[in-house]
Amino acid sequence: MEKFLEIGKIVSVHGLKGEVKAEPWCDSPKDLCRHKKLYFSKGEKELKVINARAQKNMAILKLDGVNTVEEAQKLRGKILYADRDSIKLPKDTYFVADLIGMKVMDLESGKLYGEIVSVTQTGANDVYHIKADDGKVYYIPAIADVVKQTDIESGVMKITPLRGLFDED
Repeated sequence: MEKFLEIGKIVSVHGLKGEVKAEPWCDSPKDLCRHKKLYFSKGEKELKVINARAQKNMAILKLDGVNTVEEAQKLRGKILYADRDSIKLPKDTYFVADLIGMKVMDLESGKLYGEIVSVTQTGANDVYHIKADDGKVYYIPAIADVVKQTDIESGVMKITPLRGLFDED
């Protein structure tokens, strides 16, 4: 598992004092704003967050050492990372980065459906994109009625698919 996780991207400058506007790649701008330390390049360069606030669907960050519009402009397009250890997840919640590549199997029969290639966040529940060996992509809702076991360590998710979820059902 990766120690540093992508958490957002700096998309523009904000104001005249070196603040940057960041698009959060986590659950909300508030989640991004909770971090006192962020990183560039998967942890190679540490960034101290002096101040952070949510503004609509973005995060406005004041980073230590960035004091002018020109300095902030140089950061545009940079990916922000967070240390995995600084994030506390609720029970039965996982990082998308850990789900990608997981094998998805039937709980009862052990049949392999494919692997998770993407996750869509819909608001009500996430949807896992499962790519089968034949190239077909299936979409399963990340709900307790379907997802029965998730073992991040072994890279296997066991499901009980809803009727009609896969063609042969």
